[in-house]
Order: sequence, then structure tokens, then C-alpha cells
Amino acid sequence: MSIHKKRNTIESIQQNAGKGVSMQMLLSLADAPNFAMRCFTIDAGGFMPHHTNTVEHEQYVLSGSARVISGDKTFEAHAGDVLFIPAGEAHSYETIGDEAYVFLCLIPKGEDCIEMVRC
Repeated sequence: MSIHKKRNTIESIQQNAGKGVSMQMLLSLADAPNFAMRCFTIDAGGFMPHHTNTVEHEQYVLSGSARVISGDKTFEAHAGDVLFIPAGEAHSYETIGDEAYVFLCLIPKGEDCIEMVRC
């Protein structure tokens, strides 16, 4: 069965890790058979700390900019960029400028265990 939702009607849940991070569960694994789709917002001046996930991430940046550390690479991601974070690779985000960093994040079906990593 198909699903149609309006993003502005989906609850945004503050995340405990980092500063100024919230997440909307656009499509859960209960909604779709293979992937979940989430929308993360990191407020200007915010960050998501260094962590690993047991599942890969496919990401598309909707707005804003962030310094991203993924594995041994550091780069700036901007609106329109596409990112792939392999399962198990440590990664983090820190906003750049005065605009929130907003991105879609798809994850495949499977248990996603998150572990914080000390730098």
C-alpha cells in the first residue's frame, strides 16, 4: 500500500546526543519494507558527535552546510550534496554558518546500534 505524508505534520524529536539535533521519522521500517527515511536538522551552532552505526547511511543535504568527519576524511557538505556513510564508519557533523543543516538519511532494514566514539 502506498503512503503519502506531509513533512510539516510529522513530529520532530529532539535527540539526546550532540547540540541542537532533531529528527523526523518520515518513513519507518514499519512503513516501508527495505529502508527507513529520516530527516535530521542540526541547528546553527549545533553538532552531532562522533559515532558509529551498524547500518549504512545514504544522505541528501536539503539545506545549510556542515563540516563532516567520516572515517579519515573531513569535508564540507552543502545543500544538494549526496553522502554515503558505510556501516561501522565513525562520523560526525558540525554546522557552518547561520543556517540549520538539514538532511535526509535513509537506512536499510536491520538493527541500528549506535555507539559514541571518543576522538
